[in-house]
Amino acid sequence: MTYSETLDYLYSRLPMFTRIGAAAMKKDLHNTIAMCENLGNPQDKFKTIHVGGTNGKGSTSHMLAAILQKAGYKTGLYTSPHLKDFRERLRVNGEMITQQYVVDYTAQEKELIESISPSFFEVTVAMAFAYFAAENVDVAVIEVGLGGRKDSTNIIHPELSVITNISYDHMNLLGNTLQEIASQKAGIIKPGIPAVIGERQEEVAQIFIDEAAETASKLTFASDELHVRDTVREGMELRTSVYQNDTCLFKDLKLDLTGFYQLKNVLTVIQSVLTLNQNGFNISDEAVYSGLANTVQITGLQGRWQTIGENPLIICDTGHNIAGIQEVLENINATPHHNLHVVIGMLSDKDITSVLELLPIHAKYYFCQPELERAMPADELAAKAAKFMLQGPVFETVTLALNAARENAEADDLIFVGGSTFVVAEAL
Repeated sequence: MTYSETLDYLYSRLPMFTRIGAAAMKKDLHNTIAMCENLGNPQDKFKTIHVGGTNGKGSTSHMLAAILQKAGYKTGLYTSPHLKDFRERLRVNGEMITQQYVVDYTAQEKELIESISPSFFEVTVAMAFAYFAAENVDVAVIEVGLGGRKDSTNIIHPELSVITNISYDHMNLLGNTLQEIASQKAGIIKPGIPAVIGERQEEVAQIFIDEAAETASKLTFASDELHVRDTVREGMELRTSVYQNDTCLFKDLKLDLTGFYQLKNVLTVIQSVLTLNQNGFNISDEAVYSGLANTVQITGLQGRWQTIGENPLIICDTGHNIAGIQEVLENINATPHHNLHVVIGMLSDKDITSVLELLPIHAKYYFCQPELERAMPADELAAKAAKFMLQGPVFETVTLALNAARENAEADDLIFVGGSTFVVAEAL
C-alpha cells in the first residue's frame, strides 16, 4: 500500500476512539502485549518516562521531551491525538516518523492485525515502541492515551511516572467521581519507580499516596515542593521564576507556551527533571532553559493557547473539559480585547452542559461541528447553549464559522476557537 492507502486502512479498518468513542476501547492490555511480543518487545529496549493526568499531560510530555533533547539524549515522543498529521504522534528528536516506516510497519504487522483485531490506538502504540527501538533512542516520553491502568501504553517499565492532575473527563470510561478517575490514573505508578504528581488535590491525594505505598514508590507532589513567582506574559513569551521554599532554582525562565495554565505544568516538569537527575540522568540547567524556551520549535506542539491570526487576534486552545475551559477563560480574561467572539464545537459524549454554563454571556458565538461521527450537530449545540443565554448563528463547518467570526470582528476584538481538540485541528 501507499502511505495514503495505509492511513485509510488504519483509520477505516480499526476501531478508533477519536471517531467512535468508547466503542473503540479495549478492556485489557492483551492486544498490546501480543503485538509487542510479536515485535520482540521493543518497549524494553530504551528508557521511558510515562506521563498521565487529565489536563496538561500533552504539554508536559512535550516540555520534557524538549528538555531531554537539549540535554543531549536522543529522545522519542509519543502523544495523541494528532491535530493535522498522523505522524505528529511519533517523533524522534522532534522529527516525525517517516511515511515509509508507517507503510512498512503496517504491511509487516497486517496479518497479526487481521487476526486479533486491535484498536487503532493499540496498533499505533506498538508502532511507536518499534520505531523508537529501531531509531535507538536513549529515552522516550510516552503520553498516556486515556486513563492509565488499562491504557495500552501501560506495558512499559519507566524511569519515572508523572501524573499532572485529576479532573472530570471521560467519566463513562473512568468513573463518575474524582476518586474513581484518580484510581485509574494512579495505575501507571510502578513498583519501585519514582512518581511525580503535579498538583496536590486534597480530594484524591490519598489515592496516590496509597498506590505509592503499595508499590514502594517514592512519591513527590510538585506543588508541595515548588512554586512560581514574578510571572509575566509579553507577546509570544511567558516568563516566570521557579522557587523551592525561598531558594530560586530557575530565574526568568522563558516559555514559548504562553497559556497561564502552563505554570502548573512547569512545576511538574521541573520536579520531574529534579527527580530524574537524582536517579542517574544528567540534565543541566541550560537544557531546562533552552528546552522550555523552544518547546514548540523543537517538538511541533500545536493548539495550546496558540495565536493563529492577528488584527483581530485569533487564539485556539484544545481545552475541552470543565477544568480545561476554566483555564481558557482565565487566559481570555487576561488578554486585552474589546469584543469576544467564540467559535465553538463539541463532541456528543462530553459533559457539554457543565462546559456551557461556564461560558460568558456577553460573547458572540459561532456554533459549528468538526467532521467527526462523535461531533454534536451544531444546531443541537446552539439549542443547548441558548438555555444559558449564549447566542449566535450555526455553521456546518469549522471553516465557515471561523470565516464568519473574522468578517464580524473588529481589529481590537478577540476570536477564540475551541470546545474540542478536533475543532482546533480543523481551524489549524
